[in-house]
Parts: sequence; C-alpha cells; structure tokens
Amino acid sequence: MKAIWIPKHGKSDVLELRESPDPIPGPGEVRIRVRASGINFADIMARQGLYPDAPSPPMVVGYEVSGVIDSVGEGVADRSEGQRVLAMTRFGGYAEAVCVDAAQAFLIPEQMSFEEGAALPVTYLTAYHMLFNVFRLRAGDQVLIHQAAGGVGTAASQLCRTVGGVTTYGTASKAKHDHVRDNGCDHAIDYHSADYAKEVRRLTDGRGVDCVLDALGGDDWKKGFSLLRPGGLLISFGWANMAKKGKRRLTHMLSEFTHVPLWTPIRLMQQNKGVAGVNMGQLWDERDLTFDAFTALLKLYEQRQIKPHVDRCYPFGFAAEAHAYIEAGQNIGKVLLTP
Repeated sequence: MKAIWIPKHGKSDVLELRESPDPIPGPGEVRIRVRASGINFADIMARQGLYPDAPSPPMVVGYEVSGVIDSVGEGVADRSEGQRVLAMTRFGGYAEAVCVDAAQAFLIPEQMSFEEGAALPVTYLTAYHMLFNVFRLRAGDQVLIHQAAGGVGTAASQLCRTVGGVTTYGTASKAKHDHVRDNGCDHAIDYHSADYAKEVRRLTDGRGVDCVLDALGGDDWKKGFSLLRPGGLLISFGWANMAKKGKRRLTHMLSEFTHVPLWTPIRLMQQNKGVAGVNMGQLWDERDLTFDAFTALLKLYEQRQIKPHVDRCYPFGFAAEAHAYIEAGQNIGKVLLTP
C-alpha cells in the first residue's frame, strides 16, 4: 500500500509518499481499504513537532478515514468484508489501508459519500463532546465559536442549530461569512477588521456569552474568559496560535507560553466561571462515550440536521499542498486526502 510519511519535523514539503506493507488485522480488528482520509490541525502540528501525542518521526499521522472493509480479524462478528464504514484511527490514517478495532468502525448511512464519511469523525465528535457532554448546551444559551469556517467550527454551528433558541457568534475572515451563516451561525465576526471581544459585548449588550469554544490559545483564552457570563464555560481544545506557517520556531513557542493565563480555584469561584479542556485523542479508550456520540451524530445526519462540508480533496501525492492550504487558513470546512 501507499502511505504518507513524516520522516522528520519541518515544513509541508517533508511529507513523503512511500510504499509500505499492508497491515494485517489482529483479533477483534478489521482492515479498511481507505477511500478518503481527513486532515486535522493536529496533523499539521505533529508535522511541525508541536503535538505531544504524536509518535516520533518517521511516522504516519491521520485520525480519521472512510472506506470499505476488506479483511476481518479473528473474533469479529458484527462487521464483514464489503461494508462501507468510517472510523477514527490512532494515527496511521494517511494510508491506503488501516486496521482498527471493529468497535471503532461505524457503518456509513446509504446516502453518505466516502468524502462526507471521512469529514465527520474528528470534527463532529469534538464539537458534539464539547457542546453536549462538557457544556450541556440548552435552549437560550449564547455560544462563541472561534474559527467558525473550519471543520470543528462548521460542526459546532450546525449542532447548535439542533437546539432551539441557541444564539451563536462565529469568528472568521469576511470572505467566509456566507459559509458561516449558511451553517447556522447567527453573527459572523471578521476578526481581521474588528476586535471580536468588543463586537461580542456590543451584540450581547455587554452581558457576554455562556460558552466559548477556543482552539486558538494564549491571549485568546484570556479574552474568551473575560467574555463569559456568570456560570459560563471556556472550553479549550487546541492551541493554533502556537503554530506558524512552515515549521516550529522556538522564540514564538516561548512567547506563546508567556501568554498562558493562570486560573486559580479561588478566581474561578469569585467570578463564577469555569474552564475545561478537551483532547479527543486522550479519550481513545472511552468507548461508551464515543459510541453514544457517533450514534447520535449519524442519526442527525440521516435526519439532515447536520452535513459535513468538504472544501477540497487532494490525491495522496499532493499532501504537501493540502497541508500548506490549511496552514494558510484558506480552507472552508474539511480538507481530505484520497488514495
């Protein structure tokens, strides 16, 4: 099979397409012949050497795939060859074939394309977990979504729309505002031309919001916390500000660390606010949680309440261009790799 390898940390041009042996499914596993692989910002940071969960180079990254089961390991009873599935992978998704635990392979609805299947797992699971398991979204809530035109931002906007009476505020460049609004965001804010914190305060008559979904980090964590109403929750699920185009820079990394806010229990009590962190990679063994979330998400898809938005599909041989496209902030929704 072909796989996209990261031989060393660096710019997008370090990515290499190599021949690798086909994996053999072990007991309880299935092998998926991949039709599409999702790219996540964690992959970009892993390539740059900024993602602590990633294996050391040489490595193959990739957290999600869709495809067809072509081999079944011993002891698997509820999956069979020929079934169309989507799955999360603990790395290794940038490949023509990947083995996963059979319980992690979910049947794709008949009307769902392979591209949509690969665009759903990480972004929608992350958004669903933050909104419904961590925050407990309910009618009347006000939610600020950063990077609202990206994969998680698109998913979060659509999911907020499934709960009546929720008002959403999304940061995105002006060129992406139509997409943001089409996916259910009530107020699109151009962070290039306006201070989004001031704009949120203006739109909420100074009251702020109940929840902030923040994958930016640093100073933006501070600003998001300041926007919370009493009882509000800031959810951090990434640190995009740590990454710069190309490769990691030590001076920039050190500068980012100096901007990390320090929240003490006393401060949180005094202000009646909360801070939570989400890293779906660390929830890999929480099978009940992910199973329930995927079941709910696939049902919402079948009810046409959510729909992954695929921006572009790049052949494996153009993985470097795909990474560069995301790093430049050009994508709207999901970017995929296709064998």
